[in-house]
Amino acid sequence: MRAMVIRRFGGPEVLEFAEVPVPEPGPGQVRIRVAAAAVNPVDLATRSGALTAAGVIPPRAVLGLGWDVAGEIDAIGGDAGLAAGPGEARGSRPGPPGERAPFQVGDAVIGLRDRIASPLGAYAGYIVLDSAAVAPAPTGASPAEAATLPLNSLTAAQALDLVETTGTVLVTGAAGAVGGYAVALAHARKLRVVAVAAEADEAQVRAFGADEFVPRGPALADRVRAVVPGGVDAALDTALLGLDALDAVRGGGEFVAFAAGAAPIPLRGIRVRGVWIRADGERLAELARLAENGTLPLRVAGVRPLAEAAIAHERLAAGGLRGRLVLTP
Repeated sequence: MRAMVIRRFGGPEVLEFAEVPVPEPGPGQVRIRVAAAAVNPVDLATRSGALTAAGVIPPRAVLGLGWDVAGEIDAIGGDAGLAAGPGEARGSRPGPPGERAPFQVGDAVIGLRDRIASPLGAYAGYIVLDSAAVAPAPTGASPAEAATLPLNSLTAAQALDLVETTGTVLVTGAAGAVGGYAVALAHARKLRVVAVAAEADEAQVRAFGADEFVPRGPALADRVRAVVPGGVDAALDTALLGLDALDAVRGGGEFVAFAAGAAPIPLRGIRVRGVWIRADGERLAELARLAENGTLPLRVAGVRPLAEAAIAHERLAAGGLRGRLVLTP
């Protein structure tokens, strides 16, 4: 099969097709025939070498790209908890909490590849994932729409898990892929959400569930504190504003950073933590149900064939997208 890989770091021109064997699933794994793979900023940081320079990815001769996948289960490795034959309906939902319904060949699924240093990613015809990283695809969503869900929604959900407040939360970059999910999930938890984004995005961000809106720009903390005197209880800094966002948090509050090296100094007793995404199929299944009922918006900024991955990388780097670009094999 053909897969998009990199053998050297640089701009979009270093992306190349490679002929690689179709991967085989081992025990506890499933092979997915890829229908769509989202393009995320982490792919650009991998391709450029920034993550290797930062010590996040060890030196490798070949690196695969693509974390998010939507597709169909094509093969199942040996595991007593999985069923390989026909039976349950495609896209069967997990059972009661703690019990996962078995996957079947032919199930429509989504999944997350969180082993960033592996030589094969979702930019490929097939991918093998641990079954624990896979969930039924949201009913009614196209593969392109479904592929935008795993990485960004799990990042937002796991970031929210790091804060204990039941009061006010600030979300920077609220119109972005992660920020939009963070607003929607915080609203679903009945938190008071203060969203920061471009002025043109106010209506969209409020539709996600923001209670208050503050346009991005200088003196951010002062403008947030004008809305929430004393400062917000917690901040989810998806826009990587650092100290500007930290200054909007009350003393003793909480702050979540979204990238390596982006965490500010924990001034005024603020608890600063970083979110490190991990695959979680059970949680992803919950998020898929929230996408089905409209709580989480699935936003596709455009769809291109995998052969045009370099163009997609250029477009993402240019900025201004609302939603994710998606590649189809």
